[in-house]
Amino acid sequence: MKIRLAYGREGMEIDVPDRNLAGVLEMGQAAPLAEPANALERQLLEPIGGPPLADLARRAESACVVISDITRPVPNTLLLPPVLRTLEEKGIGRENIVILVATGLHRPSTHAELEAMVGPRVLRDYRVVDHHAGTLGEQRFLGLTSRKTPVYIDREYCDAELKITTGFIEPHLMAGFSGGRKLVAPGCAGELTIKALHSPAFLEDAGCCEGSIDGNPLHHELLEIARMAGHDFIVNVSLDQHGAVTGVFAGDPVEAHGQGVAFVRQSARATIARPADIVITTSAGYPLDLTYYQAVKGMTAALPVVREGGMLIIAAKCEEGLGSPSFTQMATSFRTADAFVASIMTNPVVTDQWQLEECARAARKAEIVLVSPGVAGKYGDALFVRTVSSVGEALAQGFKKFGEAATVAVIPKGPYTLVGVA
Repeated sequence: MKIRLAYGREGMEIDVPDRNLAGVLEMGQAAPLAEPANALERQLLEPIGGPPLADLARRAESACVVISDITRPVPNTLLLPPVLRTLEEKGIGRENIVILVATGLHRPSTHAELEAMVGPRVLRDYRVVDHHAGTLGEQRFLGLTSRKTPVYIDREYCDAELKITTGFIEPHLMAGFSGGRKLVAPGCAGELTIKALHSPAFLEDAGCCEGSIDGNPLHHELLEIARMAGHDFIVNVSLDQHGAVTGVFAGDPVEAHGQGVAFVRQSARATIARPADIVITTSAGYPLDLTYYQAVKGMTAALPVVREGGMLIIAAKCEEGLGSPSFTQMATSFRTADAFVASIMTNPVVTDQWQLEECARAARKAEIVLVSPGVAGKYGDALFVRTVSSVGEALAQGFKKFGEAATVAVIPKGPYTLVGVA
């Protein structure tokens, strides 16, 4: 059977023998909204769990609108215009509105990326700035959470009277689901806060995984931080596997996000009867598979459907390489996942270690094989996961290891699909 994977900008077609195929796990068939712009306008007027955005805008003289960076395919050109128009119509001057890119500790945005994210007109007419987590002078210290996390949040966000976040809701490897509170922290948090949120104290908790909310300590920590920083209104959407909007969830940051999570939990769900010997997955293609760092999300998302000791094949183009210099150095310094995990348990948290910790979690359950010709050619055996140049090569190795009758499951858009065993 020929199956198309989300890979880079162009996609990739693979061939899996019918006799081995245990299932193709794709997002549910939530229908795209016929008129998402109209649905958004209605939600701004009649939001979930709180007053209309216009009422909030009347009471404020300044506003910060937070958006995701280039690693998230958020339809900002749909979301921003009605939000910005509402703010201005209710008296907030354009000069008192800032659009803040929630980069977390990701690299800064390029001009071309900003233009693609918000559109040329918005970029020209409004102040659009990146968050700089590593610049302490740009953060405001708000105190400690009940778990003693130091809370540093971008001054642009803290100083605005009206605080709005946008985004989309998808399964998330640590926070359960993205969106809502996550745009405040880690999106607009300082480096010290981000390191605390991504420490083993959280990530080694079994509740910090895709689909987990109520029992997820990180989710509750992010809610507490958002309360400390202030969080007035969210505009979140859900997307189908083609990027079309399937739902709009605007209003109170907790209630609107909760409704969005409930919707995505159903629409993104896909199951098979039993764990497979081999799972082929992706990091959902561009822009999420720009780096190996981001590709880790495809690995952890597939864990519920690969058997213990099985093989997890992930196809990710990684056209920007492994990630930041610090992550690249770290990822190429350990021969085994166990050696890496042992090192972080006895040393202070360093930037980006959390993503490698998640990779190690995957490697402790299954053999990880990364299909990325660029990474394979440049880094070879330097990672603690194996690298090959094609899915066919990896699959042949899997059949050699587990036998010609080995079962294979395929997840064409890895981290956007909430997989499980029925």
